[in-house]
Amino acid sequence: MNVLALYDIHGNIDALEAVLAAAPDFDLVLVGGDAVPGPFAAATLDRLAQLPTRWVRGNGERETANAPAAPAPEDLAAVTARRSADELGDRAQPLGELPLTTEIDGVLYCHATPRSDEEMLTRISPDERYAEALAGAGPLVVAGHTHQQHDRTVGGTRFINAGSVGLPYEGDGAARWLWVADGVPELRGTAYDAAAAGRRMRAIWPDVISVDAALVEPVAPDEITAIFEQRARPAT
Repeated sequence: MNVLALYDIHGNIDALEAVLAAAPDFDLVLVGGDAVPGPFAAATLDRLAQLPTRWVRGNGERETANAPAAPAPEDLAAVTARRSADELGDRAQPLGELPLTTEIDGVLYCHATPRSDEEMLTRISPDERYAEALAGAGPLVVAGHTHQQHDRTVGGTRFINAGSVGLPYEGDGAARWLWVADGVPELRGTAYDAAAAGRRMRAIWPDVISVDAALVEPVAPDEITAIFEQRARPAT
């Protein structure tokens, strides 16, 4: 089976269309979480509904489904979740009921790790943290969440981060995705006018910092990795 794995679209419909135009013929689209929240959430779900899909839940879907009615203005995650929940209406709640993992052709797909939709494994996380998070997961795990592609093997498990379609923290704005042919993965990317997409997004979206850092004025990827790794470290 040819699987097109798309992670962290975050309502960037322009990036989604660019990837779909560039991808080879596929049998299935694996939506790996965090298709929402995002500025064009309804358009993103409408486009995905036209395709043969299987989903796993990201923290974004969970947060959108459970968005507070009146989020604190300084809580951007809650504010953006509320925005997308309002746009999606009755389509928001079922997003929180999506499965945490799914398996296709021997590949285990999740959003962050097999045990959590928000746990962070970065490019520089120590082997010990990988080993703990991936215990019993099998030979190949595909995830996203950090918006950065990488390929790491710890013990008997290979962990591939598919990167982000809509908000890639790779320094160039290009959409990132994963092609999996009969269980064999290949990391890919698609260049498009990311800066223009970012400007269109930030005109209606409160989280302009993330949009700028990924698309409009991309931040060096090592800087993002260091920030995420600091957040991921257990408190001492």
